[in-house]
Amino acid sequence: MKKVRIGAGQGFYGDTFEAAVATAEKGNVQYICSDALAELTMSILSKDKKRDENLGYTKDLTVQMKQLLPYMKEKGIKLLTNAGGINPIGAQQEVIRVAKEMGISNIKVAVVTGDNVLNRIDELQDSGYTLEDIETGVPLDKVKDKLQFANAYIGARPIVEALQKGADIVITGRTTDTAQFLAPLIYEFGWAEDEWDKLASGIFMGHLLECSAQSTGGNYSGKWWEVEGMDKMGYPIAEVDESGEFIVTKVEDQGGLVTVDTVKEQMLYEIHDPSAYITPDVILDLTNVTLENVGENQVKVSGTRGKARPETLKVVMGYENGYASQVVVGYSWPDALLKAKKLEKIIRNQIKDKQLNYDEVRADYIGYNSLHGPLAHGDGNDLNEVYLRMIVSSKSKGEAASFRRLFPPLGLNGPPTMGGFLGNMSPRALIGMWSTLIPRELVEDHIKIQVEEVDQYDNSTIK
Repeated sequence: MKKVRIGAGQGFYGDTFEAAVATAEKGNVQYICSDALAELTMSILSKDKKRDENLGYTKDLTVQMKQLLPYMKEKGIKLLTNAGGINPIGAQQEVIRVAKEMGISNIKVAVVTGDNVLNRIDELQDSGYTLEDIETGVPLDKVKDKLQFANAYIGARPIVEALQKGADIVITGRTTDTAQFLAPLIYEFGWAEDEWDKLASGIFMGHLLECSAQSTGGNYSGKWWEVEGMDKMGYPIAEVDESGEFIVTKVEDQGGLVTVDTVKEQMLYEIHDPSAYITPDVILDLTNVTLENVGENQVKVSGTRGKARPETLKVVMGYENGYASQVVVGYSWPDALLKAKKLEKIIRNQIKDKQLNYDEVRADYIGYNSLHGPLAHGDGNDLNEVYLRMIVSSKSKGEAASFRRLFPPLGLNGPPTMGGFLGNMSPRALIGMWSTLIPRELVEDHIKIQVEEVDQYDNSTIK
């Protein structure tokens, strides 16, 4: 029975590529797939593109290609990534530039566009779609003039088409986290659009591989201290057969651990309804999944079920939402927490007295409740040290900046032992998130696949 081996290449913008290099070198894979995007990432990339029209893709794509292109060329590995972000064409051109710089030729680099609907908002509204937020029901007009980006989550089919056109590398914009991983299976096995169980298995495989080492012992809440080699963690590899069943493993001489428990933690990650994990390609039902240890660092996965894909696609938009200003101040024992609480009270009184109109004022005590919030254990009165972190949001950049000026005088005028003062950080622009649903054909009818070949003469031809 034909099998395909797929390796995870990246779990987020800023991830290390050392594990992907190890997989390319020793993992016997045909594909390396990377998920570089999140809502936060799209916000970062939109700010980049606002500063420079040539940006808008993940800038570590350059490093990734420099490290992986030689293995791709030598071993025939195909690379799939959504690192194109807001500017997938720019990402494609950067990959081509790197390939030329390295003397790598006779490769085809494809780009998938059409997920970006920012310039089509008026058209969509004129067609009768109010684009209301799916959580609040508020029409888009409330923030329309502040939009910075608007991208639909697209699925695997355009990536499959790019592979059918002979692409060695496929760059996309906003796909789902799992689309890059499913696409090779559709391409290699010829799965039909309505083979829901097989498609669901491919999506689940992608879900288990998308987050770096979270299936191989990273971020593991079991006996994490027994996970060896965390200084060089191996990323998961899936060996998939035509039925859709697969085995999760890793490169043996890389760190980490693949067991039912490590895989199960990633299985449940970001899953709201286990019976209906919705993607553009299929709705995944995990309720009958079986995980089985079949060897050292080998877990077999079976029992996935699928339901017909949704008729809509999710569009996530980002809009300008004011500014935030943050200050962090430390206090030492004795009475560290009491001192920090006193400082918070002083600052809040000054905000009121000076009539500073902040939309929100938040305070956390790092070392006590900044992670657990109201669930923090104990009264915190015997801590060695505590950092007060206060942050405000405001529509005005100037008013946000005025917040940090409240703190320096309190080094001498407030509670004793103030230290670790971080009060000179400039206000940062905030991006609000807006999600809506639109009929999928309104996006898919505008998707385009462009393939550019880097030939041996260091020229490029568009096909």
